[in-house]
Amino acid sequence: MGKLSFLKQKKFYIHLLIIILLSFILLWLTIKMLNLYTRHDKVYELPDFTGMTTSEVEKTYGKDYHFILIDSIYSKTQTPGSIVQQDPLPNSKVKRGRNVYYIIVAKTPERTTMPNLNNLSLRQALVLLESSGLQVKELQYVKHFARNAIREQRFNDAVIKPGTELNKGSKITLYVGLGTEERNMQLPSLYGIPASEVQHVLNMAGLNLGNETYEDRDSIQYMKVHKMDPPFSKKSVRPGTFVNVWYRSSRSFNFDKERNNAEKEDSLTYAIEQQPIIDSMAISQDTLKKTDIEETDEEDYEDDF
Repeated sequence: MGKLSFLKQKKFYIHLLIIILLSFILLWLTIKMLNLYTRHDKVYELPDFTGMTTSEVEKTYGKDYHFILIDSIYSKTQTPGSIVQQDPLPNSKVKRGRNVYYIIVAKTPERTTMPNLNNLSLRQALVLLESSGLQVKELQYVKHFARNAIREQRFNDAVIKPGTELNKGSKITLYVGLGTEERNMQLPSLYGIPASEVQHVLNMAGLNLGNETYEDRDSIQYMKVHKMDPPFSKKSVRPGTFVNVWYRSSRSFNFDKERNNAEKEDSLTYAIEQQPIIDSMAISQDTLKKTDIEETDEEDYEDDF
């Protein structure tokens, strides 16, 4: 018998067919088991946990996700123990059992020390103040030859010495030099800037944050500026001017689409506000012209004699 004589036997082909079928069945079972293990195609939209406490999310979503606390920050405006940031972000597509990392509001403030800001430039002082975990309450400009130099630092209306221990987040009033010539400050465009960055941008420009109005009910992380007063079209204002801002949620307001409309409205509002001043200037010019004409007529009249 030859070496390939088994190819003529019926049993060989039956066994080969059985092997092929078993291979396909094993492959199919493997894929099915992998799909079950990895929950293939079963993704869910991650809720927004902002504002909820750890116990609330564990009670409501503890079976669906694995929550891991990574840090805490102190805030006077938010509830202690509430979540302020999460990863993955809200509305992300995730699978059940996914690790969710979060940051909460600390129940007690951290402590820091007051840096020495005297004689520093405004920009240097702001950077040092923020790195120390402190905030600006207000910029007050005073007469001094060094423009934008820090002349004094105060906390609760009292001069505070460098090295004094404070709660992180405490607000400091800075007294800033006007310089030999008082010059206006350039207004920055705040349109589309997140609410968390507005005060920093204004302070860097030598201005103060005024009233804040939230026109949408949403988490602070989605809020952006859609209107400011004085308007950006005014270009410049006095040092230390308070700028009022209005916020809209980026989830319900298309900032890119409405940017041009907002800028047009801003310019129109400023033009309307300036019209009485322009009219009064025009009247003054007309009065001057009439006065000049009358004086000329009187001179002509005297020349006739």
